[in-house]
Amino acid sequence: MNSTLDHMVAVTIFLAATLLFIGLFNQTIQTATIYQQNRATANKASDLLDNILLNPGIPTNWGQTDENITGFGIQDPEFTQYKISPFSLMRLASTTQTPVFYPKTGVDYSNITIGSKNFLLVSNNSALDYTTVSHLLGITNTYGFQLSFNPIVSVLITENQAANPLRFSIDVYGTGFPLINAQVNYCFIAVQTGPTYSVEYGVTSTDEKGVVVLEFNDVIDDELSYLLIVHANINGLTGVGYIEGGSSENNHQYVIPFVDNLSEGRVLIAHSFDVHSYDPPVAEVKYNASFVILAKDYTFRQIPIENSAGSVNYGEGQPYEVINIPTTNPGVLIITYQKSAVEVGVVMMPWGLSSLAFPMTFGGDYQNQEWVATDLRQILVGGIAYQVKIAVWSLEGYQVIS
Repeated sequence: MNSTLDHMVAVTIFLAATLLFIGLFNQTIQTATIYQQNRATANKASDLLDNILLNPGIPTNWGQTDENITGFGIQDPEFTQYKISPFSLMRLASTTQTPVFYPKTGVDYSNITIGSKNFLLVSNNSALDYTTVSHLLGITNTYGFQLSFNPIVSVLITENQAANPLRFSIDVYGTGFPLINAQVNYCFIAVQTGPTYSVEYGVTSTDEKGVVVLEFNDVIDDELSYLLIVHANINGLTGVGYIEGGSSENNHQYVIPFVDNLSEGRVLIAHSFDVHSYDPPVAEVKYNASFVILAKDYTFRQIPIENSAGSVNYGEGQPYEVINIPTTNPGVLIITYQKSAVEVGVVMMPWGLSSLAFPMTFGGDYQNQEWVATDLRQILVGGIAYQVKIAVWSLEGYQVIS
């Protein structure tokens, strides 16, 4: 009897140990499987990023057209390596800001606006969404991804004195360190009634702390509306900064540019009340547009625009005006405006994402994902230094079952 009981206990212990071993072994196998899946996701992130950055897509010039594409890539077709088309980035629908609806055209516009009056609004008829790009990359229902583009060089501009003279300090730094003896090119625009404007260009350099001070002795009115754009460069590492100031900061009536057609360089000039739906009373807003590019020697060049002057009025007559960008080169559309004798100001729009060093995020949301692989590259976008980060995650779903 005792031997039978001992035998039964031994068998029970043996079976329990066997089941425990099988459970642990199964868990180990699943953990190893997940490790392999995570490693495959990490490899996919690296491969996907290079595939996106090192080919221009099909057709190669899709960034400057409104055509549908059959292959996705954002490399600048005129260059090699990690040189990216600033126009292809314009066509990517931003996933971090709410699209802007313009009732007068009945179209939503992808919103890559930075600050209160620095606009980049691209028609959704031209913009590519996340679903379309995932399909073109062949990862629909397999992987999710997000791309983020951020400038490497920071150009921080601070107004130190409002007039007599107008004074700025400019700090130029890279990733945690100042850029010493960097060449600094600037474009200063003073807005006057009309609206007219005066432009001053100049070149200077940063000191041993990466700082330079600019003074404009002709500015005697501390309410002057102005715009200062600065490009800083050292050994091909280039960054952009800008500041607007004066009486225009609190203006509610101004003009808003919308990119309506990339192929034609067609930009609509709209009254802000037609977009933001403020209540009357309203008034005519006059404007004067100019376009500047950064030349190969990092100096500014102004390009003439036909029909550069005009006016828009909320809800009356033609709801918007039209101008055409006169070049295929990246640059900045600068529009001075006047609402009344004392209300003047300036708005900007980059033609090519990098012209004002706009950051951008495109793709899905990975916040609630269990495991995300990331990878980084240093790139040039229209000559401006950026860092691009990709985040990739599996959509198949997996977990350890004990």
